[in-house]
Parts: sequence; structure tokens; C-alpha cells
Amino acid sequence: MIQVDDQGSGVVTLTLDRADKANALTAEMLDSLTTAAATVGRSDARALILTGRGPVFSAGADLDAARAGLATSDEWERLSGTIAELPVLTIAALNGTVVGGAFGMVLACDLRVAVPTARFFYPVMKLGFLPQPSDPERLVALVGPARAAMILMAGQRIDADEALAWGLIDRIAEPAALLDIARDLCRDVLGAGRDHVQRIKEMIGRR
Repeated sequence: MIQVDDQGSGVVTLTLDRADKANALTAEMLDSLTTAAATVGRSDARALILTGRGPVFSAGADLDAARAGLATSDEWERLSGTIAELPVLTIAALNGTVVGGAFGMVLACDLRVAVPTARFFYPVMKLGFLPQPSDPERLVALVGPARAAMILMAGQRIDADEALAWGLIDRIAEPAALLDIARDLCRDVLGAGRDHVQRIKEMIGRR
């Protein structure tokens, strides 16, 4: 359910491949994503692209898994922490809507590109959960405290245009061009040394 594409080009693409279930995440998928991301960190890659198949990036936790305790699992934080610590450029190429726990890995990326139909919804207030520990801080860093409250406390569904205006995403791309645009953003890091990529990432405070 997690596809890893590493063709030796310096860019590794991880794809959520459970489109029939809106890429809802199970514990096994979270573990696979964390393991794959950690492998990128130990490789010679310069960039990681995170994307999904179908019209939804991820609906968050699989309902059955959530009822079994996944909604409050530490695995979400382990995944986002692993992505945030990677010494490479990380890009979320959002093929569709992002819901709930899926926010964590998206916020942990350096850049976010989304299709025009993407929506952003993190219903922790409505569901009675707390967000993942690092998510509010990362969200505030992107959009500010009031807009973070709009998402986390007022439960607002944010569309792609509003997300771009707020700074939650960095670019909007048509579906057919989404991965091409994400790969184009990797062009400069592919021509740089691994240490150089890591140093600049540290200088802009993305680790």
C-alpha cells in the first residue's frame, strides 16, 4: 500500500496506494512510510516526494484502525518527525484532499504542491482528539496562530486557493503536471552535494 520509486536519480517518491479507501492510513502503512523515509535519510538521495493515488491524498486514519487506537498512536508523530529530520528536500505533492492525521507528514515537508481540488481539514476539535504534538507548531509557522485556530479549533475546510493565500501550500498544479512540477523543484538540489543540501536546510530552520 506504499509504493517506493527510487530510480537512482536522486529523487525518491513514496506513493500512498490505497485509492479505493481514500488512502486511509493503517498502522502498517505508517510504519512502512517511516521505514521508507528513514531509508532515504541513509541513502545518497537529495530529495523525497510524498504523493498518493486517486482523488484524495489521504483521509487520515483508517476507521477500523482508528477505533482500535490508531487515532492517538505515537506512530503519527514518529513519521512526521522522521520526515522533518531528513537531510534532503522534502515535497508533498498533494493529489487531493488532506484530512486529520495525514496533516502531520504534509506539514513536516519543506514544500507543498497541491491540485486545485485539494481540501484541508483537521477535525480534532469535533472528534475530541488532540492534534499530533508537533503539528500545531508547524502549522502556526506556516499560517500564523489565528489561521491555525481556524483549522484546528473552528474546524474549517480550506480549499486550495485559500491554502495558497495563507501559505499552507506553496503552489497549485493541475493533476497531470503535479509530479513534474514537484520534480522540477528538485532540480537544484540534484546538482548539489548532500552536505550542501543539509547545511542550507539547517540554515533556513527546516530541521
